[in-house]
Amino acid sequence: MTQDTENIPVDPINPAADTASADNAAQTPDLEALQTQIQQLKDDYLRAQAEVQNTRRRAEEDVAKARKFGIEGFANSLLPVLDSFEAGLAVENATAAQLREGSEATLRQLLSALERNKVVPISPAQGDKFDPHLHQAISVAPAPDGVELAANSVVTVLQKGYLIADRVLRPALVMVTAAQ
Repeated sequence: MTQDTENIPVDPINPAADTASADNAAQTPDLEALQTQIQQLKDDYLRAQAEVQNTRRRAEEDVAKARKFGIEGFANSLLPVLDSFEAGLAVENATAAQLREGSEATLRQLLSALERNKVVPISPAQGDKFDPHLHQAISVAPAPDGVELAANSVVTVLQKGYLIADRVLRPALVMVTAAQ
Protein backbone atom coordinates (compact mmCIF):
# COMPACT_ATOMS: atom_id res chain seq x y z
CA MET A 1 0.00 0.00 0.00
CA THR A 2 1.03 3.53 -0.59
CA GLN A 3 1.55 5.97 2.15
CA ASP A 4 -1.63 7.99 1.27
CA THR A 5 -3.95 5.00 1.65
CA GLU A 6 -2.34 3.63 4.85
CA ASN A 7 -3.87 6.37 7.00
CA ILE A 8 -7.42 5.64 5.83
CA PRO A 9 -9.24 3.11 8.05
CA VAL A 10 -10.29 -0.09 6.29
CA ASP A 11 -13.91 -1.24 6.53
CA PRO A 12 -13.73 -4.96 7.39
CA ILE A 13 -17.11 -5.66 5.73
CA ASN A 14 -16.53 -3.69 2.49
CA PRO A 15 -12.84 -2.98 1.93
CA ALA A 16 -13.63 -1.56 -1.55
CA ALA A 17 -15.70 1.29 0.01
CA ASP A 18 -12.61 2.55 1.75
CA THR A 19 -10.73 2.56 -1.52
CA ALA A 20 -13.64 4.42 -3.24
CA SER A 21 -13.70 7.09 -0.54
CA ALA A 22 -9.96 7.50 -0.93
CA ASP A 23 -10.46 7.88 -4.68
CA ASN A 24 -13.27 10.45 -4.09
CA ALA A 25 -10.99 12.42 -1.82
CA ALA A 26 -8.32 12.40 -4.50
CA GLN A 27 -10.85 13.44 -7.21
CA THR A 28 -12.31 16.41 -5.33
CA PRO A 29 -9.85 18.86 -6.90
CA ASP A 30 -10.77 17.35 -10.30
CA LEU A 31 -14.46 18.06 -9.61
CA GLU A 32 -13.65 21.69 -8.92
CA ALA A 33 -11.63 21.88 -12.14
CA LEU A 34 -14.53 20.36 -14.07
CA GLN A 35 -16.97 22.85 -12.58
CA THR A 36 -14.64 25.68 -13.55
CA GLN A 37 -14.38 24.25 -17.05
CA ILE A 38 -18.19 23.95 -17.28
CA GLN A 39 -18.58 27.57 -16.22
CA GLN A 40 -15.98 28.62 -18.81
CA LEU A 41 -17.82 26.67 -21.54
CA LYS A 42 -21.12 28.30 -20.52
CA ASP A 43 -19.49 31.73 -20.78
CA ASP A 44 -18.00 30.86 -24.17
CA TYR A 45 -21.41 29.64 -25.37
CA LEU A 46 -23.14 32.82 -24.25
CA ARG A 47 -20.48 34.95 -25.93
CA ALA A 48 -20.82 32.96 -29.16
CA GLN A 49 -24.61 33.37 -29.06
CA ALA A 50 -24.22 37.12 -28.56
CA GLU A 51 -21.76 37.30 -31.47
CA VAL A 52 -24.20 35.41 -33.74
CA GLN A 53 -27.02 37.79 -32.78
CA ASN A 54 -24.78 40.82 -33.43
CA THR A 55 -23.73 39.44 -36.81
CA ARG A 56 -27.34 38.75 -37.76
CA ARG A 57 -28.38 42.26 -36.69
CA ARG A 58 -25.53 43.85 -38.69
CA ALA A 59 -26.45 41.78 -41.77
CA GLU A 60 -30.09 42.85 -41.48
CA GLU A 61 -29.01 46.49 -41.21
CA ASP A 62 -26.78 46.11 -44.29
CA VAL A 63 -29.65 44.62 -46.29
CA ALA A 64 -31.97 47.43 -45.20
CA LYS A 65 -29.38 50.04 -46.25
CA ALA A 66 -28.86 48.29 -49.60
CA ARG A 67 -32.60 48.36 -50.25
CA LYS A 68 -32.90 51.97 -49.18
CA PHE A 69 -29.85 53.33 -51.02
CA GLY A 70 -29.38 50.75 -53.78
CA ILE A 71 -30.72 53.11 -56.42
CA GLU A 72 -28.33 55.89 -55.43
CA GLY A 73 -25.81 55.12 -58.20
CA PHE A 74 -28.54 54.96 -60.82
CA ALA A 75 -30.02 58.26 -59.62
CA ASN A 76 -26.58 59.91 -59.73
CA SER A 77 -26.11 58.84 -63.34
CA LEU A 78 -29.50 60.36 -64.28
CA LEU A 79 -28.84 63.77 -62.72
CA PRO A 80 -26.86 65.10 -65.75
CA VAL A 81 -29.81 64.12 -67.96
CA LEU A 82 -32.13 66.11 -65.71
CA ASP A 83 -29.73 69.06 -65.84
CA SER A 84 -29.74 68.94 -69.64
CA PHE A 85 -33.54 68.92 -69.78
CA GLU A 86 -33.73 71.89 -67.44
CA ALA A 87 -31.08 73.80 -69.39
CA GLY A 88 -32.94 73.14 -72.66
CA LEU A 89 -36.22 74.34 -71.21
CA ALA A 90 -34.55 77.49 -69.86
CA VAL A 91 -33.75 78.70 -73.39
CA GLU A 92 -36.59 81.06 -74.33
CA ASN A 93 -36.29 81.48 -78.10
CA ALA A 94 -34.73 78.21 -79.26
CA THR A 95 -35.08 77.26 -82.88
CA ALA A 96 -36.39 73.87 -83.97
CA ALA A 97 -32.84 72.86 -84.95
CA GLN A 98 -31.50 73.85 -81.54
CA LEU A 99 -34.30 71.95 -79.78
CA ARG A 100 -33.59 68.87 -81.90
CA GLU A 101 -29.85 69.08 -81.25
CA GLY A 102 -30.42 69.48 -77.50
CA SER A 103 -32.92 66.60 -77.43
CA GLU A 104 -30.49 64.31 -79.26
CA ALA A 105 -27.67 65.21 -76.86
CA THR A 106 -29.96 64.58 -73.88
CA LEU A 107 -31.04 61.23 -75.35
CA ARG A 108 -27.36 60.22 -75.72
CA GLN A 109 -26.78 61.13 -72.07
CA LEU A 110 -29.80 59.09 -71.00
CA LEU A 111 -28.75 56.05 -73.03
CA SER A 112 -25.22 56.35 -71.62
CA ALA A 113 -26.56 56.53 -68.05
CA LEU A 114 -28.72 53.46 -68.65
CA GLU A 115 -25.82 51.55 -70.19
CA ARG A 116 -23.54 52.38 -67.23
CA ASN A 117 -26.20 50.80 -65.02
CA LYS A 118 -26.40 47.67 -67.21
CA VAL A 119 -29.73 48.61 -68.82
CA VAL A 120 -29.37 47.83 -72.52
CA PRO A 121 -31.98 48.05 -75.29
CA ILE A 122 -33.53 45.08 -77.07
CA SER A 123 -34.12 46.26 -80.62
CA PRO A 124 -34.18 43.37 -83.09
CA ALA A 125 -33.56 44.13 -86.76
CA GLN A 126 -36.05 43.29 -89.47
CA GLY A 127 -35.68 39.62 -90.32
CA ASP A 128 -34.32 38.56 -86.91
CA LYS A 129 -35.86 35.35 -85.58
CA PHE A 130 -38.63 35.93 -83.03
CA ASP A 131 -37.37 35.10 -79.52
CA PRO A 132 -40.21 34.77 -76.98
CA HIS A 133 -37.72 35.37 -74.15
CA LEU A 134 -36.82 38.83 -75.50
CA HIS A 135 -39.77 39.80 -77.70
CA GLN A 136 -43.51 40.07 -77.34
CA ALA A 137 -45.44 39.56 -80.58
CA ILE A 138 -48.26 42.08 -80.87
CA SER A 139 -49.54 41.00 -84.27
CA VAL A 140 -48.77 39.03 -87.40
CA ALA A 141 -47.97 41.00 -90.53
CA PRO A 142 -46.87 40.16 -94.03
CA ALA A 143 -43.30 40.84 -95.07
CA PRO A 144 -42.82 44.25 -96.70
CA ASP A 145 -42.91 44.34 -100.52
CA GLY A 146 -39.66 43.14 -102.04
CA VAL A 147 -38.39 41.65 -98.75
CA GLU A 148 -38.45 37.93 -98.17
CA LEU A 149 -38.57 36.90 -94.50
CA ALA A 150 -38.69 33.45 -92.91
CA ALA A 151 -41.69 32.46 -90.81
CA ASN A 152 -41.68 33.88 -87.25
CA SER A 153 -39.28 36.67 -88.16
CA VAL A 154 -39.47 40.22 -86.87
CA VAL A 155 -41.13 42.55 -89.39
CA THR A 156 -41.29 45.75 -87.31
CA VAL A 157 -40.28 46.86 -83.83
CA LEU A 158 -43.13 48.84 -82.28
CA GLN A 159 -41.35 49.52 -78.99
CA LYS A 160 -37.82 48.69 -77.84
CA GLY A 161 -37.39 46.33 -74.95
CA TYR A 162 -34.72 46.52 -72.28
CA LEU A 163 -32.46 44.12 -70.39
CA ILE A 164 -31.02 44.86 -66.99
CA ALA A 165 -27.95 42.73 -66.27
CA ASP A 166 -29.10 39.98 -68.68
CA ARG A 167 -32.62 39.91 -67.27
CA VAL A 168 -35.57 41.14 -69.32
CA LEU A 169 -36.87 44.38 -67.85
CA ARG A 170 -39.35 44.85 -70.68
CA PRO A 171 -39.64 42.74 -73.85
CA ALA A 172 -39.52 44.41 -77.24
CA LEU A 173 -42.96 44.76 -78.82
CA VAL A 174 -42.76 43.41 -82.35
CA MET A 175 -44.81 42.41 -85.37
CA VAL A 176 -43.82 39.02 -86.82
CA THR A 177 -44.38 37.15 -90.07
CA ALA A 178 -46.96 34.37 -90.15
CA ALA A 179 -45.90 30.77 -89.71
CA GLN A 180 -46.07 28.84 -92.98
